[in-house]
Amino acid sequence: MDVLPPAAAAPAERGVRCAPPLPPEAPLAMPVQSFRARRQQAPAPATSPRWIGARRAFILLFTVLLTGFAAHEMYLVLQVAGLTALETVVLVLFVVLFAWIAFSFASLLAGFVSMVARGGLPLGIDPDAPLPELSRRTALLVPVYNEDPGQVFARIAAMDESLERTGRLAHFDVFVLSDTTDPDIWIAEEAALLRLRGMTGGHERIFYRHRRYNEGRKAGNISEWVMRFGAAYDHMLIFDADSLMEGDTVVRMAAALEANPGVGLIQSLPMLMNGRTLFARLQQFAGRVYGPLMAHGIAWWHGAESNYWGHNAIIRTRAFAEQAGLPALRGRKPVGGHIMSHDFVEAALMRRGGWAVHMAPGLGGSYEEGPPAIPDYSARDRRWAQGNLQHVGVLPARGLHWVSRLHFLTGIGSYITAPLWFAFLMAGLAISLQAQFIRPEYFPAEFALFPQWPAQDPVRAAWVFAGTMSLLVIPKLLGYLALLTRRPLRQGCGGVFGAFVSVLVEIVLSALVAPMMMLTQTVTVVGAALGRDVGWQVQRRDDGSLPLLQIVRLFGWHTVVGLLLALAAYAISWPLFLWMSPVLLGLVLAIPLAWLTASVGAGRMLGRVGLLLIPEETAPSLLIRRARELGPVAPAHTVRAMKALREDTDLAAFHASTLRPPVRQKGRIDIDLALALAKLEDAEALADADELLTRREWLAVLADQRGLSRLSALQQV
Repeated sequence: MDVLPPAAAAPAERGVRCAPPLPPEAPLAMPVQSFRARRQQAPAPATSPRWIGARRAFILLFTVLLTGFAAHEMYLVLQVAGLTALETVVLVLFVVLFAWIAFSFASLLAGFVSMVARGGLPLGIDPDAPLPELSRRTALLVPVYNEDPGQVFARIAAMDESLERTGRLAHFDVFVLSDTTDPDIWIAEEAALLRLRGMTGGHERIFYRHRRYNEGRKAGNISEWVMRFGAAYDHMLIFDADSLMEGDTVVRMAAALEANPGVGLIQSLPMLMNGRTLFARLQQFAGRVYGPLMAHGIAWWHGAESNYWGHNAIIRTRAFAEQAGLPALRGRKPVGGHIMSHDFVEAALMRRGGWAVHMAPGLGGSYEEGPPAIPDYSARDRRWAQGNLQHVGVLPARGLHWVSRLHFLTGIGSYITAPLWFAFLMAGLAISLQAQFIRPEYFPAEFALFPQWPAQDPVRAAWVFAGTMSLLVIPKLLGYLALLTRRPLRQGCGGVFGAFVSVLVEIVLSALVAPMMMLTQTVTVVGAALGRDVGWQVQRRDDGSLPLLQIVRLFGWHTVVGLLLALAAYAISWPLFLWMSPVLLGLVLAIPLAWLTASVGAGRMLGRVGLLLIPEETAPSLLIRRARELGPVAPAHTVRAMKALREDTDLAAFHASTLRPPVRQKGRIDIDLALALAKLEDAEALADADELLTRREWLAVLADQRGLSRLSALQQV
């Protein structure tokens, strides 16, 4: 089934190419929820695991005990001659940061035990059992926003094939929900949809909807579908534009919802794939080896109060409609307005409404793609940081389960820790500076038998440092040990030796990149606190390459900060310089690191020598191979898109059928459309229109019947 190569429709296909873009509407009410109204907390779901209270007590008690021990040791380091105000600041920062590390370590330790014991499969899901039969309907929702249509529809075609092989295809419909604002890509999406329908015969189960205004972003996109079509589908499986999922996995997730009527959401564990640059390969190797440990760990103690990551998850449509209508947060952007990180909030609201939320990390067959380079990762990270910091406004919502509130706190903490680490670093520098250059005050104003001056215990400090670093490294070694217990994963990652060397490479490169990310996240958090809105950019999915000058512009300031810190540390003392060298090295080398990790050549070289490999690369499934074979196809430019509308009558008819009648509100004028129609009066040919209209005006014209009629007249000139 070759869906995407552009070819003229066969005569037998032309009758179905103009099938309606959407099925009959089936409205479902989705009331906006209140964070302030009094709510009683829902009882524990029937699917909550046994001993869930003991599991959570273990995680929290382990964190408290480990943090208490480390805090005591750090206190002994600093209090040799009494705690100064600056040393107190360092101690407080250390305790907060160590607690964060200990909490993650506890989850990873639980995940290691669960993974080795073959856990992580709740709700009776068994990937080795015969494929269950289905009785309900599920909609596969693919929201897109200015993505490459060729890649998107290649993945949809591959999943359609995979579902067909399960024999359960009749239970699934596909909806491509476009919020695309580029008119070229919009037309290319419609052309790709028609090719997909024509080659699969899916004109009655593959649908397309375009919104001119992407109100509410992805959350608004999904909720608009729920309110128009949600009543016709029992479940909806949410994807991202880069998502991919085995048909077997889709069927088992749908069957799990059917078998457990109290469950509202099941989150799969998507694995990264298709990385070509060194950075992308680094991320997908880490996700493949260490990611399952964290996922199994949090699934073990989250139980029925798990979380939602916004994609590769199946949701009970009625539960979502009843409980997950998001209000706008009070205040100005970036904290106020539409909720950006909507997924955490939707999961919390569904659990508040009595629905169970589970994670199934052991299911497999769920994939996504990652950012190709550090700048792309940072751009996405800035968006996530702003969205997670918004959750400060959600924390006081009434009726939430305490684990749901903990999800918000951990999301906030994942970004707050960056400025805390930077503050810890600066406070450490200040203590060293004080000890080196400020003479002790032998005659203080208040009475004292002995003078007091800053002093620390260097030997104990070294042990505290080693212990802290071990909590960061041990989980990686546990991931490697867990890998050894699974033969397909071990072989797919390069074997016993290759996987071990890959872990070492990942540890070194991640340690070098970490200071860059710390500095970037610090600036992001400070900017968000000062009211800066990062907006919403389309994620790049190419090879990640950037011109050297752009890399210098993006990371030159990291290098400057690193050099200044290095000079300060060296001026204070040589031991301090050596102590800080891991952080300093990552900052000083920011530019070459960004350039190297964005290199496809470096990624290929490591792959050729058997490093940073994953099973999806060494032994890809049929689904992954087909998705690669069916793409890519580049989106058309404006003139080519208009030429396609002119030359393909089916495409033109389909496009016209997607347009809803305009609803004009009294006193409101569509400025873009009015300007476009006025400019078209001066155009004599399509080329003139291309020169006269802006992108926003092209979008307005293509979304209006009058505009299409005027363009049709130009096409005859």
